[in-house]
Amino acid sequence: MVGASPCASCKLLRRRCAKDCIFAPYFPPHDPHKFAIVHKVFGASNVSKMLQEIPVEQRGDAVSSLVFEANARLRDPVYGCVGAISYLQTQVSQLQMQLAVAEAEILCLQMQQQQQQQSQQPNIPITAQQMMMIPDDKSLHLSTNNFDYSLQQQYLNFGPTSNIVMQDPPKRESLWT
Repeated sequence: MVGASPCASCKLLRRRCAKDCIFAPYFPPHDPHKFAIVHKVFGASNVSKMLQEIPVEQRGDAVSSLVFEANARLRDPVYGCVGAISYLQTQVSQLQMQLAVAEAEILCLQMQQQQQQQSQQPNIPITAQQMMMIPDDKSLHLSTNNFDYSLQQQYLNFGPTSNIVMQDPPKRESLWT
């Protein structure tokens, strides 16, 4: 960097900026605060060694990571960026829980609305043609009172030739009786 101003690291360390200065591409002279933070936390020689061990195409990302980690360490000297990560993970889990509660509330409201609509409509049996329009078992949320047993057997494939045996649910036993 002959003739130009030295990079931020050479300016801070008060040395002459060489043509092949490893810091020059990543710590420009107009942003001296960036190197000052990294130097304060990691030290110039450690940063130099780290950058020399990393391939040239990955050095920019490494410098960004070092700056982030140094800022986090200065804000929270004990936990550093681990504290920030932990805080964000806690926030994510809380938001996921809030989302699950909101989805459950929506489902309950939809079920209540559906029950109200069913109670307002007369019980009309479902025809076989209407049954074919139902895409899968998950969408079959109507009560079994609305359609006859033979149609139910046909739809669920529990015909007389089926090898599936219907059993009573297991009885709950108590240890105290």
